[in-house]
Amino acid sequence: MSARSPFVQLAAKGGILFGALFVVTVLLAAIPAHHSPVEAQESAQGASQEMDHGKMGGMDMDDAKASESAAVEDMTANHGAHSLHMRMTQMRQRTPGDVERANEVVAQLRAGIEKYKDYHAALSDGYRIFLPNVPQPEYHFTNYWNGFLEAFTFDPARPTSLLYRKTSDGYQLVGAMYTMPKRATEDQLNARVPLSVAMWHLHTNLCMPPKGQLRGADWSRFGLRGSIATQDACDAAGGRFAPVIFGWMVHVYPYEDSLDKIFAMHHHD
Repeated sequence: MSARSPFVQLAAKGGILFGALFVVTVLLAAIPAHHSPVEAQESAQGASQEMDHGKMGGMDMDDAKASESAAVEDMTANHGAHSLHMRMTQMRQRTPGDVERANEVVAQLRAGIEKYKDYHAALSDGYRIFLPNVPQPEYHFTNYWNGFLEAFTFDPARPTSLLYRKTSDGYQLVGAMYTMPKRATEDQLNARVPLSVAMWHLHTNLCMPPKGQLRGADWSRFGLRGSIATQDACDAAGGRFAPVIFGWMVHVYPYEDSLDKIFAMHHHD
């Protein structure tokens, strides 16, 4: 055996390991919230959400917080389904099989999140409140490890986020949110939650203000509620454009009394 063989074998193993780590990093970068492997691990261990969200078109942490805040507002407010900054899946013809699958998802979700009616249990299990000090119709308690797992497998009892209403003495559980990477096709989304009963949504066409001008920006033009929705218009305004942010999302309100309300975009009062 050549004297160089052990070195060649070691180099080959190192190359395989590096390649595997690279693939995992790319996959993680594609899941909602754009967390790196270290960040996903820290989130799963209960670290604060105040961490680097990764690069979104050259945006910094303040940009990420602003865009995420706008996304939460966009998801929980009563806007039209199709807007400049939101892409919705097309509704399909409903079949008995779809209804059966949807009802099974709901049943498993109810069972899986029953203990989280006590929001302290959610916090203990790694869910973190997003923007707890910002008034919202619904608060997202997100488990980033679950979000990582949902990039590869689907467990209806293991949502990425839990949805709560603020109460006088805490939080009331009203629903949950599933996620998929932004690269997912409509057929892949349909395989998880039928598109004949639910509309997945994706936040798109984000133009953030010029760097260093976040505080004084004209938010009627910038952000997920702004009028700018193309790369050319964003460039002309000196902004920074991201065609897609986060990943696919779908809300489920399993305590409602009909599929239309259970898979609605927003919770019914």
